[in-house]
Amino acid sequence: MWFFLGVEGVPLAAEEARDPARSLPRAMAAALGVLLLLALLTFVAATGAGGAAGLRESGNPLVEALEPGGHPTTAGRIVNYAGLAGLVASFFSLIYAGSRQLFALSRAGYLPRFLSLTSRRKAPWTGLLVPGALGFVLAATSGDGARMLNVAVFGATISYALMSLSHIVLRRREPGLPRPYRTPGGALTSAVAFVLACAALVATFLVDVTAALVTLGVYAVAATYFALWSRHRLVASAPEEEFAALAAAEAELEG
Repeated sequence: MWFFLGVEGVPLAAEEARDPARSLPRAMAAALGVLLLLALLTFVAATGAGGAAGLRESGNPLVEALEPGGHPTTAGRIVNYAGLAGLVASFFSLIYAGSRQLFALSRAGYLPRFLSLTSRRKAPWTGLLVPGALGFVLAATSGDGARMLNVAVFGATISYALMSLSHIVLRRREPGLPRPYRTPGGALTSAVAFVLACAALVATFLVDVTAALVTLGVYAVAATYFALWSRHRLVASAPEEEFAALAAAEAELEG
């Protein structure tokens, strides 16, 4: 699952893209294509070199497949270093995506307002520092990287299921909403994604029950915060909605 974790962060760069309706779908299609290719190559190469039985419980199958008998090899070191670089890159990309998400939720009133503070360059600095500091503290105190990864994957599968379900609901409730990009297959694609996300959710729950319970606890706290506090302090119209309304009014005046 870690192969595909973080792709949902691409749309969070919409406000910083010149033409998001054109560039973001291309970026997501390219990211998914690369990930699918790498995942297929990894599974085929690892099982072909080391055997499915030998790599069944492996946490690093490609490296172990390149190190027969557990003896280090040059190829194994290269792949291992590339994997470490990828983990570091994913760490920073997730902080970026999280900062933009926290900024948008704070601006709309779902989270405390200080998380949408920006610097002189319009960067959401509190949204960058808070999740970064929280991640550092958890990494330093937990001492269990595998469980932290399971928590992240479990939380991601929940969000994937909710996003797929939200797309179906939005298509039903707002059929006339302008859509610069339309999902291939429409609601059917989202329904399939929802079923797959639920299957991954069950699989993750079976792998690490503790990680699943921790994630569910975090979601429960967030839902309680929304029910008791933030839902009474939501912003009536988000800035992007106001900008869209102004653009529509200017278009009418020009017409």
